[in-house]
Amino acid sequence: MDTGITIRQGGPDDVAAVLSLLDSAVDWLGDKGITAQWGTEPFSSRPKTAALVEQVVTEGSPWIAEIDGVPAGTLTLTPHPGSYVAPADEPERYVRFLATGSRFHGRGVGAALLAHAADETRRLGVSLLRVDCFAGSEGRLVAYYERQGFTRTETFAVGDWPGQILEMRVR
Repeated sequence: MDTGITIRQGGPDDVAAVLSLLDSAVDWLGDKGITAQWGTEPFSSRPKTAALVEQVVTEGSPWIAEIDGVPAGTLTLTPHPGSYVAPADEPERYVRFLATGSRFHGRGVGAALLAHAADETRRLGVSLLRVDCFAGSEGRLVAYYERQGFTRTETFAVGDWPGQILEMRVR
């Protein structure tokens, strides 16, 4: 099935596009009443958060999904998780800042990006792909990652923000 989605390697020049996609995701979540995940303020309007996104995108391997040449989603692969999660005891790739632009929800953008992340992890000779996500809202996001082939491992919290770590073995 042709989804019309193309995925390209991103880079530091894509920081603005990544922030725009994250801002769009915050709006989409807010419209759904899911404000505990990423809040209500755009990523781009929070200086510390915007600086973290720029750092992760610059140091990691960002990927941009496009539909008809328009950025529709993004994720960045890094060799380690964020500071709030312990690194694995083996080489890994970690999914950071997965987001789909609000107008592209329901078109398989996130699934395509995660499949690409698994392929890229395998291509690099690494067998462990991990991600963490918001575990609130009845675990809907956790269930989404499980449908994409991830398995729950451990829970964590950042303050009162409940998180779930998931992993996928890619051989």
